[in-house]
Amino acid sequence: MDEILTSIDEYLNTDMPQPLEVLGAMLLSFALNLFIAQLYRSTYKGTRYSQDFVQTLIMIGTITTILIMVVSGNSGIAFGMFAAFSMIRFRRNLGQARDLGFVFYAMATGMVVGARLYEMALIVTLLVGALLYFISRSDAFSPRKASHLLTLRMTSDMSFEERLNPLWGEFTDQAELLSVRSAQAGMMTELRYGLQLKTGVKVSDLMERLQIACGNNRVVLTPTGNELDV
Repeated sequence: MDEILTSIDEYLNTDMPQPLEVLGAMLLSFALNLFIAQLYRSTYKGTRYSQDFVQTLIMIGTITTILIMVVSGNSGIAFGMFAAFSMIRFRRNLGQARDLGFVFYAMATGMVVGARLYEMALIVTLLVGALLYFISRSDAFSPRKASHLLTLRMTSDMSFEERLNPLWGEFTDQAELLSVRSAQAGMMTELRYGLQLKTGVKVSDLMERLQIACGNNRVVLTPTGNELDV
């Protein structure tokens, strides 16, 4: 415990940075966090992209640098700042878990720059960014996804398993039945499937076969990105 307190005391009593160094550190932190923001934008795959959140990432990283440099050598400001932070809440509902990761990424970059470890900040930020970009572009750890959503109708006297299962073996890598419901006062059966089509399959050929299998009743095939449970 004494060693930890000694380490904290040594850190808090380091020489205060000069104004010119603070300015340079702020510019470096700003530039690195611009890189992080651009990385977030280029790797984002969701549907709730927020310009406000990306700009906030830059602000968080840059402000963290200022705070770390300010508390250096002043224990009173440091503990006051920690008390203020304990009352702060992040006011935006994060759309994806990766958003929280980018918040820590920006803060960590700001902290390292604020600690005056400039070379380390530059190397680590660029290295982590390159790794994240590689993981995103290679689509690593991606779930199996339905390439199409199929909705079709058959008369209630038709056995849809006997008619459709041969088509799934020929045209799909995976087919998952999502729902079955009656239609037109019980005269028709409406089916919904998630399909993962085989590579090279022609949609026109599949549609033709489906039309025959369901007796020329309604068939709707829609491209989708829904995840399939394996």
